[in-house]
Amino acid sequence: MRKILIYGGILLLLVIVMVAAYGMYNMRDRHPEYRVDINRTAQDDVVVEAGFSAVSITPEITDTWVDASGNYRYEPDQGDTYEDVTGSGDFDAVWMAGFHNRKPARGVNDDLWARAMVLDDGRTRLAWVVLDAIGFFADHIIDVRKRLPEESGIDYAIISSTHTHSAPDLLGLWGPGRFTSGVDPVYLEQVKFASVEAIRQATERLRPARFRFAVDRDGAGHMIGDTRKPIVVNGDLRMMQVLDAERDSTLGTLVSWDNHPETIWNDNLMITSDFPHYLRDGIENGIWHGDSLVAEGLGGTAIFAAGNIGGLMTTHPSVEIRDPFRDTVYLEPSFDKVRAQGVKLARMAIGALQSDDVTEVDRAGITLRARTVMLPLDNRLYRLGAFFGLFDRGMTGWMRFRSEVAFWQLGPADFLHHPGELYPEIADGGIEAPEGQDYNIPPQEIPPLRSEMTGEFRFISGLSNDMIGYIIPKSQWDEKPPHTYGYESPPYGEINSLGPETAPVLHSEMIKLIQDRD
Repeated sequence: MRKILIYGGILLLLVIVMVAAYGMYNMRDRHPEYRVDINRTAQDDVVVEAGFSAVSITPEITDTWVDASGNYRYEPDQGDTYEDVTGSGDFDAVWMAGFHNRKPARGVNDDLWARAMVLDDGRTRLAWVVLDAIGFFADHIIDVRKRLPEESGIDYAIISSTHTHSAPDLLGLWGPGRFTSGVDPVYLEQVKFASVEAIRQATERLRPARFRFAVDRDGAGHMIGDTRKPIVVNGDLRMMQVLDAERDSTLGTLVSWDNHPETIWNDNLMITSDFPHYLRDGIENGIWHGDSLVAEGLGGTAIFAAGNIGGLMTTHPSVEIRDPFRDTVYLEPSFDKVRAQGVKLARMAIGALQSDDVTEVDRAGITLRARTVMLPLDNRLYRLGAFFGLFDRGMTGWMRFRSEVAFWQLGPADFLHHPGELYPEIADGGIEAPEGQDYNIPPQEIPPLRSEMTGEFRFISGLSNDMIGYIIPKSQWDEKPPHTYGYESPPYGEINSLGPETAPVLHSEMIKLIQDRD
């Protein structure tokens, strides 16, 4: 009996050691010693060169399936079946990200893209890629940077995600089971390759450029619903049009808006970038009603960048979208609703850029500051996910992530980049310290970020250089009863956040970048 106990104890110890080793391997730092610390000031106003490109990251849908139960989840025990088109003997599914797991795509509504802009003032060459993706981890973005050819001359590359909820899982949360990653390594490589290729192509297309900036402050706010108190919505549509200075044609147009691309909502099995597809198509090719051209497009390559979308900024099924051409109001999610929203946004953007209230810049310079930040991982579920390899990203210390913030200026415009879904009150003001909060503290993330920016046009882009989930004001953190605002259960948000220290740390680091402080 004693020997059995001894051998059992040794076996148990070996199992513990093996599990610990497995977890430590999963949490290893993928990029030891990697750190960003950039501080470049524009020396002179010069003619800035710009280049744009778009490279497809649309997944190939091969195996199809039958949703017998009609619940948009692949559940074989409920009668769901698949057709093994590839002949692999397995269900080669493209697992869609954003709402729940076990959701394989059935087809493609519109292509997904890696859309790139490269700017060069002769001293600094800056690249910005926006992916039609739920998000992209910092470690994968560093992989992309390391693959950039030296001859591209890129000093700094920003990679952001639109956060569409109808693209393949790139984070690991939406696979065939709760504890099974939905990331296809082959598709992940496709996205990395496309990001490098988009930057390469945009660099090859550099042309002397001039810039036009505009803001629509009235038309888009009603299409956003804030699903968590306090109600803070910034509906501004911010635009930067980049034109060839010699040929007077549009090279590209950037549009930023604070809203989730998830208007198609949960009951959808088609790959789509959601409203950004119709927005970008309208800007590039014009606004059409049937066979009639209502507004000419601007040409070039259009890029949509998501702003501050925490809180939760979304066009949920109770938000009305009125068709711009028909006497129709859409409530229930459909591609007609998504199309109407995208077309309305494109019409607003084109109208604002063709109005008299536009600021034009012929000469400018690029000021750039970027910094690595270390963020504590307090979320217990995320800790388990990291330990067991659900998330393919490493740690720089015990339960500590490497992430990044960036700030750059071009003429009258400021651009601030953060790595998650920032609650808009941190950007624009309105943080509260409600009764029932977990920490009994006053607002911490003050002053509002946008108030410290000095440019006439102030862009803030989320999900940039990482994806870390929600960035929640610490004074609004609410996991324990009694709950804020009379809620009977914890509000949504905390479950998909690194933890309560994320917002204070990031706010402090971004204020330092804006103010050029160490």
